Amino acid sequence: MEKKKIIIYTGIITILIVILAVLWILIIENNKASNNKDTNTHESNSASSISYSSSKEITEDEDITEGNYTSSSANENAILASGKIKSNLTNITVDKTGDSDGGDSTSFYGTNSAILAKDGAEVNIKNATINTNATGANGVFSYGGSAKTNNSNSDGTTINISNSTITTLKGNSGGIMTTGGGITNAKNLTVTTNGQSSAAIRSDRGGGTVNVDGGTYTSNGIGSPAIYSTADINVKNAKLISTTSEGVIIEGKNSITLENVELTDTNMKNVKSKTYKNIFIYQSMSGDAAEGVATFTAKDSTITTNNGDSIYVSNTSAVINLENNKFINNDSNGYFFRAQKDSWGKEGSNGGIATLNLTNQEINGNIGVDEISSLTMNMKSSSYKGMIDAKNGEVKITLDKSSEITLTGDSYITSLENADSSNSNINLNGYKLYVNGVLFTK
Repeated sequence: MEKKKIIIYTGIITILIVILAVLWILIIENNKASNNKDTNTHESNSASSISYSSSKEITEDEDITEGNYTSSSANENAILASGKIKSNLTNITVDKTGDSDGGDSTSFYGTNSAILAKDGAEVNIKNATINTNATGANGVFSYGGSAKTNNSNSDGTTINISNSTITTLKGNSGGIMTTGGGITNAKNLTVTTNGQSSAAIRSDRGGGTVNVDGGTYTSNGIGSPAIYSTADINVKNAKLISTTSEGVIIEGKNSITLENVELTDTNMKNVKSKTYKNIFIYQSMSGDAAEGVATFTAKDSTITTNNGDSIYVSNTSAVINLENNKFINNDSNGYFFRAQKDSWGKEGSNGGIATLNLTNQEINGNIGVDEISSLTMNMKSSSYKGMIDAKNGEVKITLDKSSEITLTGDSYITSLENADSSNSNINLNGYKLYVNGVLFTK
């Protein structure tokens, strides 16, 4: 009988050990899958639980032509416009202090911002001076009513702001902020942010549409690019400056389009990433951006990288369209393009999948693709000079007769389609090119 009890107890203990081991594995995997992005962190709230208060509330058509508006209370907006109304705000000064409690209410729904528009409001702002000195205090915030990852609708909330200055000093305080399908149109602004997670042009869950024409947009904080996109963001005729973080970031199935823009970045401090880079395209797995193909487009722009790679793709798919830009990389170790695994996603399947379309584009710099990543490069009237570091990765190159390649080191690609059957537009420059493991010869 005693022996039987020992067998039973041993069996029970063994089962408990197995259960605990399984639970421990699940906890570890859940922690890996919950990789929050390095520029935004959130606590979970729902829209129905958010309460709003403001120093000045606008709920009907109203024009304001001057005045100073302030708020020093936590979680309070200085100006709140809501409902199907139209308000014109001209020559006003807005000062916001009073830290937010943090979480989703400020990043998704706009509490504690200097100016917030929601519920279908149209707010037109001209010649304004907007300052915030509080945690979670965005400058102007357009919330379109649907803070869901896969946003499919919007209540039409729109902020049109021009010839104004926005300055934010603390963390989680973007300059112009758009979420939930909101619309922001900005013209000739001077925006400066200084805190962590405080992009000058910022978006978050639910995204929306942002159109910027003219102005200067500068971010100085850690994890604070000039643009953070979980939306469709279009910028032209403007200067974008990031002094500490990446220049621009696209998360998930979203986009950034630059035209006649000067983008300058000095990525010096990372929260989570293993690398330094200027244009960063990734998926954080935080739930704030739908999974899918990101799109980055640049035309007639000057893109300067002072530390790291010019373009970097990880844990997502991306289409990158470049036409007639000038790329400058002042880092002798920085690559022009790199696709590889990093700190986000499931290990073994978190590389970068990219299509790079070059039109009338000159590129000078190395390309790196790791063993779980791929690059398809299509060249039209373009030139590439550099070394392709993809011995274990996948690189497919297609070029027309007016395009050319010049190597600066031994290079490895998977396939080559050249409209020039003589391959006279490929200059080996004394180096070796391997195509699918076979030495290329003309």
